Amino acid sequence: MSVVDDLADKLARDTIKAMDALGDENLPDQVAAVLGASSPSSEEIFRAAVRIRLAERRARSFLNEHVERALEARRRGEDLPEALAPGTDNKHL
Repeated sequence: MSVVDDLADKLARDTIKAMDALGDENLPDQVAAVLGASSPSSEEIFRAAVRIRLAERRARSFLNEHVERALEARRRGEDLPEALAPGTDNKHL
């Protein structure tokens, strides 16, 4: 990664933490606007880092829930519920 990538990713991580703490879903857009006023290329990298990190968080949450439900069904001796069966659409994503 370049210095710009590293800085934008660090800013994205810090912004997401602040967004969570404050409950302000618009914070990444506000930070991006401030960043873009000085460096449009940094803004693009920052926005991409935020999108990637939030997408990964949603996907990881889905995966953890999916595995937890599947293991619980297995512990009860049940077949995997249809919603967890491979190849079905998952409404969680």
